[in-house]
Amino acid sequence: MRLVPPKPFEPLEFVLPVGSALYRVFGNTRTVTEFNPGAGSPTRFAFFGDPIVPVLYAADTEEAAVCESILHEVPPGPGQILYDNIKDRVSARLAPTRDLRLVSLMGDGPRVLGTEARHVTGTMASQYRRTVRWAEAAHEAGFDGLVWMSNRRNSDRAFVLFGDKVLPVDVEGLTGHGKIYAAGAGFDWLARYLDGLGIDILIP
Repeated sequence: MRLVPPKPFEPLEFVLPVGSALYRVFGNTRTVTEFNPGAGSPTRFAFFGDPIVPVLYAADTEEAAVCESILHEVPPGPGQILYDNIKDRVSARLAPTRDLRLVSLMGDGPRVLGTEARHVTGTMASQYRRTVRWAEAAHEAGFDGLVWMSNRRNSDRAFVLFGDKVLPVDVEGLTGHGKIYAAGAGFDWLARYLDGLGIDILIP
């Protein structure tokens, strides 16, 4: 069972069609189409490269985007999160303006690469130094990013896009959706969703 990418790297390709709506939960200092240039702690598929390859994480649904960001380190089951962890978070939609070629790490994708999802997309954070090598291999092979089934909401897909492959003209923000989680309707939506998971927001 492979824990690191094979050579040659010949993955199963997934094409994300132009216009596919994706959801992103991100900090309010960025725009919805702005890639993370390398700030913050290491993640499953970032950061790598010299210079560092910017990345953008997104998901099929807003719920999955919340699970992959705000709830990323929150264990399953009843619990609590601090208001400070959501006060600067917003959500919005974006879509590619061209077809994007992604490495598939779902379905038959892991088997084609001689591994299993649990070794790549289902690991603990302590394994990120290893799992980032799969993103690096995808990048070196010329792909625009990766796709997998969210480990935290396994009904939905999660995505990471590479900022030096997916250029600013290749993605656009979509109107008609957007939430500020700090207050108002955005806070109410998030509180209801988290309440259904047994998670309370602790407000100081």
